[in-house]
Amino acid sequence: CCSLSPAMESSELESDILRRVRALLRELDGHHPSCHSDRGMLRWTLHKKIDQNPSTSCVLVRILVKELERAERGDFRHYIIPLLHTLMYTLIKAPCIPDELCARVYDFCKRLLTLPKPFCTIGLDYASRLKVERTAPGTLYQRMVISEQSLKSDPYPYQEKIFIFADPELLPESICNALVADTEAARVSQSPRGCMSCVVTHALQAALGDTCDTHGLRARLQAMPAGDVEHWFQQVVVAMERAGGEGGSERGQHTARLERIYHALLGSLPAGNAPLAGPQDTPLPNPNISFHLWTEDDQLWKELVLFLRPLSQSCEPDCLSQDLDPLELQELLPDCECCERSRCSVLSTDSGIERDLPAAPDEPLAPCPADTEHSRLHRKGGIKKKPSPLESAAFLQAGAAGPGGKIPGKLHRRPGMAPDPAASIQRLHTARVVLLGDDRVLGRLAQAYHSLRKRETRRVFLTPRLNLQFYHIPVVTKQNPPAAVAQAGPEELCEVAGYLGRADPWYESNINTLCHMIPKLATMPSSPGRALVTDLFLADVIAYYARMGAQPVCFPLHSAKILFRDQEPAEDVFLTELLTQVQDSSSHRELSTAKKKPTLDGPGIDLTVTYRKVVLSDREKELALALRSTGLLVKAIPADGAEDLGCLSVTITEIIRNNNLAGRSFSAVANRLKTRNIKIRSTEQRPFTVQLDKDSRRTYRNVVGLEVSPCLEPSYCLQKSRTMKFNLHDTEDVGLVKYLPKSLLLPINTFAGAIQ
Repeated sequence: CCSLSPAMESSELESDILRRVRALLRELDGHHPSCHSDRGMLRWTLHKKIDQNPSTSCVLVRILVKELERAERGDFRHYIIPLLHTLMYTLIKAPCIPDELCARVYDFCKRLLTLPKPFCTIGLDYASRLKVERTAPGTLYQRMVISEQSLKSDPYPYQEKIFIFADPELLPESICNALVADTEAARVSQSPRGCMSCVVTHALQAALGDTCDTHGLRARLQAMPAGDVEHWFQQVVVAMERAGGEGGSERGQHTARLERIYHALLGSLPAGNAPLAGPQDTPLPNPNISFHLWTEDDQLWKELVLFLRPLSQSCEPDCLSQDLDPLELQELLPDCECCERSRCSVLSTDSGIERDLPAAPDEPLAPCPADTEHSRLHRKGGIKKKPSPLESAAFLQAGAAGPGGKIPGKLHRRPGMAPDPAASIQRLHTARVVLLGDDRVLGRLAQAYHSLRKRETRRVFLTPRLNLQFYHIPVVTKQNPPAAVAQAGPEELCEVAGYLGRADPWYESNINTLCHMIPKLATMPSSPGRALVTDLFLADVIAYYARMGAQPVCFPLHSAKILFRDQEPAEDVFLTELLTQVQDSSSHRELSTAKKKPTLDGPGIDLTVTYRKVVLSDREKELALALRSTGLLVKAIPADGAEDLGCLSVTITEIIRNNNLAGRSFSAVANRLKTRNIKIRSTEQRPFTVQLDKDSRRTYRNVVGLEVSPCLEPSYCLQKSRTMKFNLHDTEDVGLVKYLPKSLLLPINTFAGAIQ
């Protein structure tokens, strides 16, 4: 189905594409291109070259298959995943690929099942997709467009959306404004009608090959009313999903169905008389991307709820009121009169007796016996009982509503009746949250994710309905660097991205290179050249990352219990690091206490440090230290990719007093230890400061004690407390608790995850 012209079959064309592919592989080996500006753009320029000439997609797929087989024979495993992602992305966008090439890719993916993770995971995923694609060519393209554009389709009801979150206090205003303008321009340039036309054109072209009159088909769809375009779109989707669902059906039957749709759509136009110019490009629309300036702590939760229930549906009766608390509704939609009435109706003012209720003006004077019996069974105006946390946890398994939300109209269920188990909730929505910035914005994400998990434990709503994916694109600017890392360089602000780059070379090549490129592109003066570069490059890279990056690297969160001298303890979580420093004595009380203390002890304060030492046998031994220190640094991200992510690296700056002939002097010695739990106390009750995740906004003062431990999953804590009610003296995990995740992990997606 790919009839290449003689010019395209020339060795010059194949040599050019092969040269580009080999350049990608050299970059994976650390041999960066001679032109520094080309670093990170090799993959993008390769795909853009294919988009400009779709007929070359078959050449690229054939070259990539050969390179994959060569990497398999030579045991160059670090080439496999980048080549496979490049191949699959090309195959999805290509108008037509010969079945023999798809069969070779399918066999290669099956052979990956014998390798360890993540090779077997990615191989299984792509093998299952290719099996559907071979039965119904164009299915992967169709499903991607339907979900990303939220097109209404009963056979494939999935929806996706990309949320870009950036902290305006960490990124310059110019970068934020440029990104807002670019994402808005990409959104406005696309319409549901245009996306439906792309799906119809690509599906018919993939099935019919060169016999498809692409130009005539596009002209016909463009001249149609929007309702007719949607009709043919639904016809094509039903035919494609029917073939993909049958699995064992012949490809010829599927082609015959689409051929009938093709002739019916063209109508009176003569089929097959148009000049055959080879495969024509049907562009893959950019996904639905929204840009958000992170100004509120619970903004992430609000945006996710509104994604499940848009504003156009939020005020409908019973849409959210049975899923969220009235106070949460008022918080989500502060200007909504319906939500205000729902909040005020929680408290009842009646006596609770049926006969005390005032009669409605239009109520009949002599109701029939059936109405009287119904009024006795249904009590009006009562207090709405809030389910307990244990009942909310049960919703995670059972579910209480259908995938489309509540059924229109109030259907009252008798008290005591269990929800219908058949009405299970499906995850039809996928939210891809992209965090733009450095480690400080990830620290804020850790706080928001921990708060979201606690909220879901109290009253589940998002968990059974939403597939939540996190992505990270590092961006470093010279604006307001923290004092602690001002001397170390910008790489200290991107420790998480550095770890992901060491774990996944394809992430390092395509995403980490954006660290300094985004500020340059965003601050370019407005011109046609700037629009061409930013709109194409940044939107395409973000879309490629969100589409192909499906393998998570799970970072454990750590809990910090902070003890103060004159107030209640505070609890917080951190992702990357915790820094303590001696606090300057500012109050009169602290100054008087410091004067009574001999000045010969040197700088710093006296601390007692209790920790559990981690050894190679994974046995823990509790140790205690008493020393004088000016501060300590707790690192949660290992400097070496081979180290355990769950282990904390603690560096304590100890002050040593030296006595010699010249007098008394002091020296600072760095003590390093590995632990998972650590407790710190100021024996003098002198305060120190605690800063979390390199963020000066998250600095605690007047601290006299600190306890750091792994952050527990809120659902685990709930089930544990439930178990402890019946086993007061049993501290071990028993029953369901043994099978629940104990630590709260923050998954950040990359292309390969952590390669073993």
